[in-house]
Amino acid sequence: MSHTENTTVAVAGGGPAGIMLGLLLARAGVDVTVLEKHGDFLRDFRGDTVHPSTLQILDELGLADRLAERPHRKVETLTVGRGDDPIVQADLHDLPGRFPYIAMMPQWDFLDMLTDHARTYPGFRLLMNAEATGVVEQDSAVRGIRYRRRSDGDAPSQAGDEEHELRAVLSIAADGRDSGLRDAAGMVPAELGAPMDVLWLRVPRKPDDPSGMNGNLGQGAMAVGIDRGHYWQVAFVIPKGGYEATRSQPIETFQEQLLGLLPFLGENVRDVDDWSKVAFLNVTQDRLERWYRPGLLALGDAAHAMTPVGGVGINLAVQDAVATANLLARPLLEAQSDPDRFAKTLNPELLARVQRRRRMPTVGTQAFQQLLQRQVISKALDTDADLPPLLRVIGGTGPWSKVVARVMMMGLRPEHVRSPAVATPVRDGEEPTA
Repeated sequence: MSHTENTTVAVAGGGPAGIMLGLLLARAGVDVTVLEKHGDFLRDFRGDTVHPSTLQILDELGLADRLAERPHRKVETLTVGRGDDPIVQADLHDLPGRFPYIAMMPQWDFLDMLTDHARTYPGFRLLMNAEATGVVEQDSAVRGIRYRRRSDGDAPSQAGDEEHELRAVLSIAADGRDSGLRDAAGMVPAELGAPMDVLWLRVPRKPDDPSGMNGNLGQGAMAVGIDRGHYWQVAFVIPKGGYEATRSQPIETFQEQLLGLLPFLGENVRDVDDWSKVAFLNVTQDRLERWYRPGLLALGDAAHAMTPVGGVGINLAVQDAVATANLLARPLLEAQSDPDRFAKTLNPELLARVQRRRRMPTVGTQAFQQLLQRQVISKALDTDADLPPLLRVIGGTGPWSKVVARVMMMGLRPEHVRSPAVATPVRDGEEPTA
């Protein structure tokens, strides 16, 4: 059975970009519906790094104290080296602002916190188990999203699942690097390439272990340990396409490689005693040449997939959402009474303004990632390569380390919340007002 509904903004994807945009637009009085294809946010090894730029945005929304109340770990130092030779030694306390640290927290906690606040605004609606399957088109423009509402959580689609058509003034593709909505709209990103893939795993952490984020480059591999309190979240970086060769080794060989790179893991590395405890990430980096078409805008990974270098993905997605709300909230609020005016006259130019606003920080950040991948990571993954002479000179120095920390932690164009706060939050037990 097919159902047709209406909203002002339809968002595919309940990740950082989609939920943050939904919150900001609902706060501005805009009716917004967010579709999330899963039944919850519980996905392991998703982006868990909440950078200072994002913490500043949360503070501007009055949510910094709520984040502080949730379990998280502060990462205040960033150290990467090759043996005894330092490459980056950054103290994040040198960063400007109130939040000179990374807040490490499970992404589901971060999204739950945003969702709890978004739901206090009458215009916000989140539909779980709702997977975008296509676009509604009219007069060569996107006028909404087709989605399937699954009746039994994450099980494969069944005949009893309901098909829906969500008509909207503006549709948002925020459903990740494998965006189905972007693909359905015929928007194809350009591949930028990445020299590595990543294996993610957990190793118990001892009380006397070092703190912060610690990486080490070896010969043919690289590993980074992220302090998560009672455990290390470890990224083991391998050459692109090298997963099967790595996994064909005995798990004991893998343990020894980890110990060689991160000796502070000690005997706790033996806890990783089966390959089922190691998750594989196929690393990609890409970017849409044009992030929009009439009626549709792509944000976050759907517009520009980042590699794990610097853990910037979640923060770029949030910045995209803030910039979008800053530019579009008022016209979208007006569109609720005159949707044709926005759809037919203002829509394309306003969407182009979003891309112009976010293009420089996106391209610049990806270029910086590519520089580090080419000059540092690729050298580590090549068993015969040495670090470039210039990097051997500047590696570990204060100015270089501060540049790396500033670009990755603050971003090249940090956004601030400037969208209006029109709607009145409705607390538990209260009745919404018109």
